[in-house]
Amino acid sequence: MTPSTPAPTTTADASREVRVRALRDAAHRIRHHALDMGEVQGQGYIGQALGVADILAVAYKDVLNYRADEPDWPERDRFLLSVGHYAIALYAALAEAGILDPEELATYGSDDSRLPMSGMASYTPGMEISGGSLGHGLGIAAGMALGLRHQGSEARVYNLLSDGELDEGSTWEAAMLCAHHGLDNVTAIVDVNALQADGPTAGVLRTEPVTEKWEAFGWHAIRVDGNDIGALVDAFDALRAHRGSPSVLICDTRIGRGVPLLETREKAHFMRVEEHEWQLARDELAQGRDVQ
Repeated sequence: MTPSTPAPTTTADASREVRVRALRDAAHRIRHHALDMGEVQGQGYIGQALGVADILAVAYKDVLNYRADEPDWPERDRFLLSVGHYAIALYAALAEAGILDPEELATYGSDDSRLPMSGMASYTPGMEISGGSLGHGLGIAAGMALGLRHQGSEARVYNLLSDGELDEGSTWEAAMLCAHHGLDNVTAIVDVNALQADGPTAGVLRTEPVTEKWEAFGWHAIRVDGNDIGALVDAFDALRAHRGSPSVLICDTRIGRGVPLLETREKAHFMRVEEHEWQLARDELAQGRDVQ
């Protein structure tokens, strides 16, 4: 039997691998920033930040159209963080994107800081909406998308929401509106980490089958491993080309991804991390990067 010959590497394959490698590096830096910010308070939503770092790296380094030195540029793509307590993750991504100075991250959650623990649009450059009660982001995204369409703008609206927000009726009302108006300039990104404040999502309110539900509401849906950079790149490329209906990217993520010490925490929605554990977490993050 003649051994099979590997397929030749194409220019497109090589280009994609370069993209993926750079995005893995960006996700690592976002995670490192999040750990440093978490240490400032000694606790917080660090598990979610580690879990969505790959999504945010791809979004801000490969997908979104924006100007780092002009956060209010009218033609920018809008990235809405409706799950406001994920702000620690978004601040890390904004620093990676050059919108925030990384040195400012050290003020996270402090008095007079522009980086409060829950996202506030009036405080932070690059923060499009204020977070708080869940379930409002997609409705705001729909209004923004309609406005941009009326203006003839090519800008797109992305809304990162949690699987817990699928418990909210307002989310599904907005989903119906987006489909009714054919808002193909809207992309929802659902972080499915299977955990809510009151416990596992499946025990609080069963939302599966998630993909089929979005499709039943008239959305183009793709589901991927949200901690797989390559899968995210391919999915966003496909969604960018889709026309005729709103799109949703459903991302299965792991709380604490990249730091085994925190991945196994029993109470992981709002983590309390001991003082000596922060450096251990950074060491584990570095070790994981070395084996990629």
